[in-house]
Amino acid sequence: MSTSDAIRTSAPSGDAPLTLDQAPATALGLRDAFGLWANLGVSLLLPVAAVFVVLPGRPLSTTIGAIVVGAVIGAVLLGLGAAAGARERVPTMVLLRGLLGRHASALPTVLNLVQCVGWATFEIVIIAEAASRVLDAPRWPFVLVAGVLVTAMALRPLGVARVLARYAVWAALAAVVYLFVEVLSEPLPPLTQGAATSFWTAADIVIALPVSWFPLVADYTRHVRSGRAAFTGASLGYGLATVAMFTLGVLALAAYGSAGFDVIDALLAVPLGAVAVLVLVAVELDEAFANVYSTAVSTQNLVARADRRLLAVGVGTVATLLALTFDIAAYEPFLFLIGAVFVPLVGVFAVAYFSTPRGAWDTSDTAPARPLFLLPWLAGFLAYQLTLPTYFAGPGAGWTTWWSARQADLGIDPANGWSASLVGLGVAVLLTALVCLPGWRRRRSVVA
Repeated sequence: MSTSDAIRTSAPSGDAPLTLDQAPATALGLRDAFGLWANLGVSLLLPVAAVFVVLPGRPLSTTIGAIVVGAVIGAVLLGLGAAAGARERVPTMVLLRGLLGRHASALPTVLNLVQCVGWATFEIVIIAEAASRVLDAPRWPFVLVAGVLVTAMALRPLGVARVLARYAVWAALAAVVYLFVEVLSEPLPPLTQGAATSFWTAADIVIALPVSWFPLVADYTRHVRSGRAAFTGASLGYGLATVAMFTLGVLALAAYGSAGFDVIDALLAVPLGAVAVLVLVAVELDEAFANVYSTAVSTQNLVARADRRLLAVGVGTVATLLALTFDIAAYEPFLFLIGAVFVPLVGVFAVAYFSTPRGAWDTSDTAPARPLFLLPWLAGFLAYQLTLPTYFAGPGAGWTTWWSARQADLGIDPANGWSASLVGLGVAVLLTALVCLPGWRRRRSVVA
């Protein structure tokens, strides 16, 4: 079933629906889906986060291998949500009504609202920080300009998506290729400093980036003409971009890190690097726009008749105000916490959705509660934290201390080096399969 059993009206302008009771236009094909998600993957946040995936003292090829493995896993998980969104024609948070029920879907919705505002803030901070370094100017004016621009873009999302998919992606590609050529022309000694402690902890950081888009992906792929095009476009587009941008960050650190540069300064040290970075800064607006728009769309799962334009203005204002005072040092634990919450949820959703007969996934206003599916989600989250507790300093240090104590109680080595994402995903998938098993047996007996 689609969003409701009632007749939905068409969006008045041919753009994205203003409210949840309007039907989405199916205006995007494979090329549009690929271009959109490739463009969303070309983000300065990824090379900035590269310091967290570097395996110090190990060959660069090992770090790049972790990037590729993490990108493949994350991109496939993202593609599954993209395909479901195209098939059901609803935003992601509405899609989760079929998993948890109409009322219980409010839980992931609220969590997604928190992460979307956080990501929008991060993006505005990165845009402003990079622009201020390139132009040697204060950061706050760029925060205000970026906030206004991304909010305006969120008012006409499908039009923006087409422009990004067909034009902006080429400017981004040109800038990235140029930076790769220049960075690879420098000596690339092994990196001696980095935050990753094992191959799989590095991969976990990379997995977190595509998975962070899962709660948003159907907001866009509901406009794609087929599930296959949505899966291919989202997974391939974002996966390739993830590999490219993380690798660019690692190579830039190898080439210029010995001079004490961070990733942005390293890219600016490249000849004409300022021009290329400015192109990427302009392209970066799409990630912030997407988060502002999706916050508004997710809110409609709670208040269906709310106008997304008014919601977008409110969200853009909040993200801009937060960006004026935001501390980028909170970035790494935020990534890990996103993985801990959403990686298991993707596993629960994928098993439940793709084992449900076509047309039986209920996303209506009367979708019944399915509280049993909260259990594998919670178990996956617990498994993730027990494998690798999210590290917080300062006021949040108590969280890390508590989980570390539980590791000690269970005899889990804190330096185990396991993939928290794969452990959490595996637990969630296995338990979801057990929850679904009685239904599978009933359907098989009916067919027999």
